Order: sequence, then C-alpha cells, then structure tokens
Amino acid sequence: MTEKTETRIALVTGAGRGIGKAIAEMIASRGTHVICVSQSEGSCGSAAEAICSAGYSAEAMAVDVSDSASVEAAAKALLAKHGTIDILVNNAGITRDGLLFRMSDEDWDSVVRTNLNSCFYWAKHLARPMTKKRWGRIVNIGSVVGLMGNAGQANYAAAKAGMVGLTKSLAKEFAGRSVTVNAVAPGFIQTDMTDALNDEQKAGILSNIPLKRFGQVDDIAHAVTFLTSENAGYITGQVFTVDGGMVM
Repeated sequence: MTEKTETRIALVTGAGRGIGKAIAEMIASRGTHVICVSQSEGSCGSAAEAICSAGYSAEAMAVDVSDSASVEAAAKALLAKHGTIDILVNNAGITRDGLLFRMSDEDWDSVVRTNLNSCFYWAKHLARPMTKKRWGRIVNIGSVVGLMGNAGQANYAAAKAGMVGLTKSLAKEFAGRSVTVNAVAPGFIQTDMTDALNDEQKAGILSNIPLKRFGQVDDIAHAVTFLTSENAGYITGQVFTVDGGMVM
C-alpha cells in the first residue's frame, strides 16, 4: 500500500534529544509536519530548527507533560491551529532510580506523572478528533523494564508497565474508529545514559543482550515510523520490543 499524499500532523513528546529527537526527525522525513514537544523551550526549539534546516516541516512547543492543565491548554491551542493531530507519540520520560526503601514519594510520583500520566493526558485531549476523522496513530514508548522489572526502578517499571495496559485498553476503545494504539519497548539504546556507564557496567548489560550490542536511536525511530504509517493500519494493541533479543 502506498502512502497518501495528505500532509499528516504529528506530535512527539520528549523530542528535544535522544530517542524522541530521532523519532521526530524520521517522521518528518516522510513528509509529516512534526510538533516537537519538550519541557525545555531550547531543546524542542533546536529539534524543530534541525528538521526545518533539513528541508522538512516542524514547530516547537514547550510543555510540562506531567501537568494535566498544561497539556490540556497546549492541546486546545494545537487543535485550534491544526484542526487534528493525526499522530501522537508519547515518548517523554524521566528516571528517579533508587531501591524501594530509599525511594521518596516525590520520586515515585514524578516518574509516574511524567512517564504514564502524560500519555493519558495527551490521548484524552487529542484522540477525539482522530476518532471523528476515522484515522489516527498513537504510539507509546515504553521499556523492556516495564515487561521484566528491574531492581532500583520500581517507579519507572510500574509506569512503563502501566503504559502497556493503557495501550491495550485504548486500542480496544478506538479500534472501531480506525485509530490504532501500539507501544514500542526499547531495550538498552546508546544514549547519554549508556555513554556514562563504565566498561564493567556495559559488559554486564551486554551479557544479557543476545545481539551483543546496544541499540541505536534510529532502531526505535524506524519501528515508530512504521507504526505511524498507512501500512500499519491493521496493527493495534501490540507491544513491540526493540531490544536485541532481551525479551523473547
């Protein structure tokens, strides 16, 4: 099936760097107008500028995705401007690692608000026009940690596991309106976080990855770009692990 010529509008959260930036750039390269969202005006602005400099279409919006009122206001402004957001990629996330007995309530709450609640906020305020148009793509960026668990990341794992349940539930709610909802669960991807690991830590992680290497941000971007395309119209409610074989 070939792509339609209509220009789609996509919103990518956490688009200022890393995986989110790669997703925004790759989706834009397919002719989609991309709204780059991050908490920092500078980072999302730089991401949008890079896309435009490459000859594609983008804009930036700084939003605290963990705050319901901020997301609602941003969504209203964007819908007033664009009419419909066709593609939503919930990628924004933070970590506040620590063993359970040392984890503060704020460490728990901030991770759940940013990683999980934000997906609910954006879907709630952007999905209705998709259902009316009878076309839409929502992709939630989870983690293999949400499928496997990880000591010292109870908050992060719980938020990412919750994202799986949200994905499957919304997929069932929206299927009758041709809006698909899927999740991509990255494994260890080469980012600033993995670059900070020492050799011993890297060796320990790689021993659990059958492909024996870290993934690249484009590995995630390719999966997301496919799931947001016309060609993925019969895929919904699924969780795709992109992890070098960690979860089988």
